[in-house]
Amino acid sequence: MSSLHNKIATAIRQYLHEDMSADLPVEDLSCPVCCEIFKDPVLLPCSHSFCKSCLERFWESGVSCSCPICRRRASKKSPLSNLALKNLCEAFLHGKGQSNASGSNSLCWRHGEKLKLFCWTDQEPICVVCQTSRMHKGHDCSPTEEAAADCKDKLSAAMKALQQKLEFSKARRCSALTLEHIRNQAQRLERQMKDEFLKLHQFLYEEEELRLSALKEGEERRVEALKNTDNDISRRISSLTDMIRTMEQNIHAEEFTLLQNFKATIQGTWSTMQDPEGMSGSLLDESKFVGNLKYNVWEKMQTVAPYSPVILDPNTAHPCLTLSDDLTSLQYSTPIQGLPNNPERFHISAEVLGSSAFTSENHGWEIEVGENEDWILGLASERVKRDKEVSARPENGFWTICLRDGQYRAMTSPPTALTLENKLQRVRVQLNRDRGEVIFSNPAHEEILYTFKHAFIEKLLPYFYTQSKHPLRILAKPVLVSVTEEALHA
Repeated sequence: MSSLHNKIATAIRQYLHEDMSADLPVEDLSCPVCCEIFKDPVLLPCSHSFCKSCLERFWESGVSCSCPICRRRASKKSPLSNLALKNLCEAFLHGKGQSNASGSNSLCWRHGEKLKLFCWTDQEPICVVCQTSRMHKGHDCSPTEEAAADCKDKLSAAMKALQQKLEFSKARRCSALTLEHIRNQAQRLERQMKDEFLKLHQFLYEEEELRLSALKEGEERRVEALKNTDNDISRRISSLTDMIRTMEQNIHAEEFTLLQNFKATIQGTWSTMQDPEGMSGSLLDESKFVGNLKYNVWEKMQTVAPYSPVILDPNTAHPCLTLSDDLTSLQYSTPIQGLPNNPERFHISAEVLGSSAFTSENHGWEIEVGENEDWILGLASERVKRDKEVSARPENGFWTICLRDGQYRAMTSPPTALTLENKLQRVRVQLNRDRGEVIFSNPAHEEILYTFKHAFIEKLLPYFYTQSKHPLRILAKPVLVSVTEEALHA
C-alpha cells in the first residue's frame, strides 16, 4: 500500500514540475478545519483528510472520536498519514515558491494565466480568468501598465505626504526648545521676583525701624519734659512749705516784728501762689504715627517701586534685542541663542512690542532716546507681520516716527521730514483713540513733532525698533491719587 502511495506521489510531483500552469484546485489541498494548505495530513476511514494537529484539537474538545465533516465514528488509534496528499501539498508549495523565485510571479497562481489586470477593489494583480470569476466579478480593473503608472503617482503623493510629516520631528525639536526656554524663564523670573521682594522687604523693614525710632524719640522727649515739669512742681511745693512755715512764725511773733516783716512776707506769698502752666502737646500725636500709615508708606515706596506706563513683551523681542530686567529698556546686541521660534516674536528686524494692548481710552508715555541714533517709536497693530520685513508705515499697521541716518522723519507714505532745532533727548507718544490721533511731541520744549490721524478699530501696542547699543528707556510715571466726594461720603 505504501509503495503505491509513493508511486502516485512521485507521478504527481513529476507532473507538477513538468506543467506548473495546470489548474490546481486549491480547495482540494486545504484542510476543512483550518482552511490552510494541509500540514502533515491524516486520512480517516470515511476518506476525509485533515491536518493531524487540527484533528487532534477537534477530538480533544469532543466527547467521542468522529469525523469533523460527516460525524462518522473513527478509531481512537492514530489515523493513518495521507502521504499522497502530503506530497501533493509539498509539491504544490514547492512549485509556487519556485515560480516566485524564478521571476514567474507574473502568472496567476490560481489559473496559470498571465497577470494582465489590476483589481482596484482588492488592490491586487489578477488574470483575465480571475476578472470573470465570482471572486472579482463587477470589480474596477485596469491594465497592469496603466495601474502601475497610477500606483506610482499615488505612492509618490503618499511619499511626499510622509516626507512633509517629517516636519513633525522639527516641531518636536521646537517643542523641546520651547520647553527648555519655559523652564529657564521660570527659574530666572523666580530669582528676579525674589530679589524684588527682598528689596521691598528691606524697604519696609527700614521704614518700620525709622518710624519706630521716631516713636521712641517722641516718647523719650515727652517723658523728659514731663519729668522736668514734675521737678519744677516739687520745687514749688518745697517753696510753699517754707513760706507757710515763715508765715506761721510771723503770725505768732510780736506785733512790731509782724508789721516789720509783713510787706516782704505778703509779696512772697503772691509770687508763690501762681498755678503752674499746663503742658500743651504733652501727649503723643497718635494720628502722626498710625494715621494713613499704609498709604504713607506706599506713597514713599514709589521711590523704590516706580510705575512704568509701558512694559515690554520679551516674547515678541527679536533675538538681537536685549531687554532690561524690569522690561522698561531695550538695546541692540549680539543675537541671543536658544530662543523659541514662537509666532509672536519678530524674526527679521530688531523690533519689540509692549505687553498690553490699547483698545479704548487715551494713553501716553515718554521714551528717553539719549545718544541712540537709530530708532523707530510709536504704535503698531497687533496684526502686524512678524516673519516679514515691512516698512513701519500706516498701510502696514504702524504709526511711528524715526531717527535714521541723522534725519528725523514721520513714517508716512512717503516719509515726512521733521525739522528740529535741537537733538531730541525724549519723545512723548500720546494716543487719543477717541479722536483717532497719535501725537508725537518733544516734552523738553512742549512742541508737537507730528500727528497721525486714523480711525482705529484694531488693538494697538507700543512699538520699538533700534539697531544701536545705546538703550531706549521708557520713563517712569508719577502716580497721582485723588479722592472723590462720593468716596468721602461713602
